[in-house]
Amino acid sequence: MTRSEKKWMSLMKKLSLILNSIFFCLLLTSIAQSSDQRVITSLYSGVEVIDGDTIKINNKKIRLFGIDAPEQNQICKNKNDINYKCGVVAKKILEEIASKSLITCFYNNYDKYKRILGTCYTLQILGNFPEIGIKNYLLKEDFDLNGALVRFGYAVAYKKYSKKYLNEQEIAKKNKIGMWSGKFDMPWEWRKKNK
Repeated sequence: MTRSEKKWMSLMKKLSLILNSIFFCLLLTSIAQSSDQRVITSLYSGVEVIDGDTIKINNKKIRLFGIDAPEQNQICKNKNDINYKCGVVAKKILEEIASKSLITCFYNNYDKYKRILGTCYTLQILGNFPEIGIKNYLLKEDFDLNGALVRFGYAVAYKKYSKKYLNEQEIAKKNKIGMWSGKFDMPWEWRKKNK
């Protein structure tokens, strides 16, 4: 295959992804409109990652519902009993995902800080997560971002508010993925001790 043919194929793949993304976002919007839920998507703007469980799309803060990630200053111990900033790692993983995908969030509630409480989904991304030993991980359409962060072990199921992600947490815990490979305080316990 010639160089120009390779460029053409690459361009066609990108165009196909963009068209599929637009179709997917329109489909999700129509589904949301037929229910009480509202939808926000990163189709026309980027995603700003605030921390491991909060993003901003179109200047609206979205707290990922049903999960809790470690705080930026939170220290965890890895499997070798060495301290590291697990909140920083959680944020980096979310940034990696957000940088390579369109994100669509469904919501109908706000938290006490007036942030949207959303369940978010990604569309067609390829990611590398060396901190947890995952390389070339493909997230497909309708991939539940909230659940992925719990399954990657850098967020936990926030069972005070939802039991939706307990299965993902058990998978991470059983396989010693992310924070589960070492020792850590649950984020809400860490906040209580450090505020």
